[in-house]
Amino acid sequence: MEKLIYEKSRAGRRAEILPGTQVPSKKLGDLIPAAFLRDKPPALPEVSELEAVRHFVRLSQLNHSIDTGFYPLGSCTMKYNPKVNDVMAALEGFRELHPHQPVDQIQGALELLYNLQESIAAVVGLPHVTLQPAAGAHGEMTGLLLIKAYFEAKADHKRKKVIVPDTAHGTNPATAALLGFEVVEIKSNSKGLVDIDSLKSVLGDDTAAIMLTNPNTLGLFEEEIMEVQKLVHDAGGLLYYDGANLNAIMGIVRPGDMGFDVCHLNLHKTFSTPHGGGGPGGCAVACRDILQPFLPKPTVEKTKEGGFTLNWDRPQSIGKVKGFYGNFGILVRAYSYLLAHGGDGLFQVSKDAILNANYLKKKLSNNFVVAHHQPCMHEFVLSGVKQKERGVPTLNIAKRLLDYGVHAPTVYFPLVVPEAMMIEPTETECKETLDRFAEIMVTIDKEIDENKELVLSAPHNTPVGRLDEATAARKPNLRWKPEN
Repeated sequence: MEKLIYEKSRAGRRAEILPGTQVPSKKLGDLIPAAFLRDKPPALPEVSELEAVRHFVRLSQLNHSIDTGFYPLGSCTMKYNPKVNDVMAALEGFRELHPHQPVDQIQGALELLYNLQESIAAVVGLPHVTLQPAAGAHGEMTGLLLIKAYFEAKADHKRKKVIVPDTAHGTNPATAALLGFEVVEIKSNSKGLVDIDSLKSVLGDDTAAIMLTNPNTLGLFEEEIMEVQKLVHDAGGLLYYDGANLNAIMGIVRPGDMGFDVCHLNLHKTFSTPHGGGGPGGCAVACRDILQPFLPKPTVEKTKEGGFTLNWDRPQSIGKVKGFYGNFGILVRAYSYLLAHGGDGLFQVSKDAILNANYLKKKLSNNFVVAHHQPCMHEFVLSGVKQKERGVPTLNIAKRLLDYGVHAPTVYFPLVVPEAMMIEPTETECKETLDRFAEIMVTIDKEIDENKELVLSAPHNTPVGRLDEATAARKPNLRWKPEN
């Protein structure tokens, strides 16, 4: 099959005839060192235009995407992307901008960025925003750098510990460790929430921050968040909000009102263009007044004359964190999403996401173990322990789902739930899709009893069958090479 898909090159076939260079070969040799000049043409595939078109269209049809099927990937918020946002990003005035253009020629773009910052500040309840970071983990790094700079400016050098719950996203402890902090894990209580006694036991004058997602990765709202923020602030630490799950609380509650000092938002998840296709991403980091001096430079600001500018005069800034100013096309899409929905629309998004998750959790509760039974927010976690006891681990359920044209949920995370399946239906799915997914899950559960091998050997009708996952991860074959 691989031979049929990839080896279509035949000598002499052409899809395009490229014009010759206007630079004489002798002059070219003067301009470019000989070591960088080819002595023979590159070994590129030779195919007709029709074969090239069919090849790439077919490849695109082999991919699973939110445009072709249900994508309940927990914590990733793989919701439908309104196509109007793509249209806005493709407008000539945005599309044709050059990053080196002077400020007076990009006033429209700067106005969009400024308005997006103001909108995000209103949504999260924190007044200062940067749009530079490229994606979520990059935003985490930026936020923790603000915290680090804050304590360094106060000469409070002993604050080296970052507290992370055992339900946290893996990037949280990784980012903290990368920046030289000591990571301190605290356990969850029986309800899947932050254990207050465990938190108290690790707080001290060496606490820099706690990193929290609320709702957490179990899809549960931290009921004692105000107690958590008081304890951390009383100890002199700061609160960091991982905004990966903002899709559950937009228009309902704001991180700033919960006591968080800094947060990042995955714009490519919450406000359009989810990142399942490999990027690009976009991220905003918002903070309180005490962290504002340390924001990355330049900042997008409004002038006294009513125009917009990039302010580089920021002596306490952590510096630049991204080439030019963020992933501009993603920022345009996010602003379009916010304008289209407005405050009432964002509130409805959150309500629908919560409704869909609780509906689906109830539908599946008879066949699968539910990790926690209190109402969830935008996602929930099942356990496949009953299925594993019958000889089929969760990984095989995930692979069998592919045969039904459904992307698998996040599996084996969070780590605190054995055989975990984290499911996020998002607000964009209709009841019929949720019912079909529940029916498929129940069918697979029955297949375990009736034809276990069918599930253990899945998938059966996908373009690629069961892979050697370790080899695929460690030695991926991502590049076409000519046969000769």
